[in-house]
Amino acid sequence: MRKFHVGNHEFLRSRQSSISLSHIFLLVLLFRNTIFSPLLRYPSHNMAPLSRLAFVLLPSAISAVTLDCDHIRIDKQSFTLSALAGPKTVHQTRSTPPSITNTTFTIDLCDPLRKLSDVPKEEQCQAGTRVCAVEEIYNPVENVRTIGSVRAIAGEFSASHGRALDPEVERLKESSNDETMEGLRVKLHGGKYPDVRGGVKQMAVIELLCDKELTGNEGFGEDEAVVHGAMQRREKSDEEDEGPALPDQDKGKSLQFVSYKTEGKGSDEQDVLRLTWKTKYACENAEAPPNKSPSGGDKTSGWGFFTWFFIVVFLLVAAYIIFGSWLNYNRYGARGWDLIPHGDTIRDIPYIVKEWTGEVVERVKGSGGSRGGYSAV
Repeated sequence: MRKFHVGNHEFLRSRQSSISLSHIFLLVLLFRNTIFSPLLRYPSHNMAPLSRLAFVLLPSAISAVTLDCDHIRIDKQSFTLSALAGPKTVHQTRSTPPSITNTTFTIDLCDPLRKLSDVPKEEQCQAGTRVCAVEEIYNPVENVRTIGSVRAIAGEFSASHGRALDPEVERLKESSNDETMEGLRVKLHGGKYPDVRGGVKQMAVIELLCDKELTGNEGFGEDEAVVHGAMQRREKSDEEDEGPALPDQDKGKSLQFVSYKTEGKGSDEQDVLRLTWKTKYACENAEAPPNKSPSGGDKTSGWGFFTWFFIVVFLLVAAYIIFGSWLNYNRYGARGWDLIPHGDTIRDIPYIVKEWTGEVVERVKGSGGSRGGYSAV
């Protein structure tokens, strides 16, 4: 067991921990006892201690299934990887005569990948994916391009498939037993291919290597189109005996492809994508990344005042409705619509809106049809 920090929360986990599943269970238990129990006439007094425990573990449950790039703390060392946010691509190109097989790996370390409007839906990974692999097969003789496979290697799929991102972060000094090696190893889970009962589990392992001269964004220009599976033709070789030369699509990038192969045996078998990423933000005691200002053309990170305002208002309204429903049930034995506070007013809202709209329309018509000056006698 070892201490692992994501965000401002610390908890113990082992290499093969299932902490996210246990926390999900506690979340279900929490909502079952605090919200749905009164409404469904289930007694909740017997499980009150477990509900209080769920409240205590709620913050770490939320952090356990995500990766907060702004606050990563491990072994009393803090790291900020928000400067590496955004989609980044690397490639694995193989010669498979008479065609070329190119696999494009797209990763966003800090957020789920966004859908691209100019790419067909079938050629993109599902929502919630952090690491996506798109395999393309290109035949230069017939000039034909086909999609071989689309694989979600890592992502947060708890709601759709019950598989969590379950990030693991460890220092390279500890894992490699080399005190001179600075950096982090990040493991991301959640993928399966094919996405059926007998599918093979997927995992991405990213080694963030300390390089004080690199930001980690080298090779990814602002005008680079991050398109899944951007295929390039192979270059002609001077020596026919040496075979065709394949283009290096990742030359000059801080992020490099290492391998993608099956590892483990039996129930531990899974396809593992390994990447290396050189960046100064993986160095211990590294300076915080600069804030992106709106004047520079970049979007500011984080949520604005109005976003937080609406979130707080929504939570307050939800808490009022839940507490009011619970109170009406226990004090008055209310059922159905009578559970909701001011239920009669809420049901009358459509009629109130209709009447108000009718009055406005009548006033507009009346003012538009009146004539100025004296009226006829």
